[in-house]
Amino acid sequence: MRDRDAGVAEETRVLVVEDDKGIAESLVRGLRQVGYVVEGVRSGRAALSAPSPDVVLLDLGLPDIDGVEVCRRLRARSDAAIIAVTARGEEADRVVALDEGADDYLVKPFGLAELLARIRAVLRRRRPAEPEILRHGPLALDLRTRQVSVEGRVVTLTPKEFGILECLAADPGRVVSRQQILDRAWDADWYGPTKVVDVHVAALRRKLAVPGLIETVYGHGFRLGAVQELRDRS
Repeated sequence: MRDRDAGVAEETRVLVVEDDKGIAESLVRGLRQVGYVVEGVRSGRAALSAPSPDVVLLDLGLPDIDGVEVCRRLRARSDAAIIAVTARGEEADRVVALDEGADDYLVKPFGLAELLARIRAVLRRRRPAEPEILRHGPLALDLRTRQVSVEGRVVTLTPKEFGILECLAADPGRVVSRQQILDRAWDADWYGPTKVVDVHVAALRRKLAVPGLIETVYGHGFRLGAVQELRDRS
């Protein structure tokens, strides 16, 4: 569950609006364990005054303001994904919450796995589609065809080499650790040494043949070099 949510959860802010202390603590703990940035509040007023998150888990049975009204007010001012979380299971309640701006609806009790799946789903619907072509200096990655080119020259890569390059090109300049690369480009059941990444990076550098394109940040991982620096070296 952690591996599946790691990429989605990174820097994703979740606001848990739940007046039951035990349920609130359980939700906050579970979401933090998979990497979400979580804040918990226990009233409608606190929810409306909290900084705007990416996802709101909203209990409809709040002690001060009806949860549907909170949903309506949040939707009027924010494009956050809202998942109504409540003990009310009747169809009419679901329809009202959805009409007032909720993106999804969960009836208590529910499991953490189902909640995480609902969060992933609403984020996919609300976030713009990822670009099909990633570009950095002379490099271009077509994510649909999995084709890589350097200044128009097509470079044939293995699946793992492409996976490594995709990790780096998704955010040029950002250092990506060996473990992060393994989590995204290797099978989930890989338990070997992280240094295997270095072997594939070395092969990738040879194939791309662009000095300084893939930089080693010692003790941390790898990143793509700055575009201007690449031009200066060419």
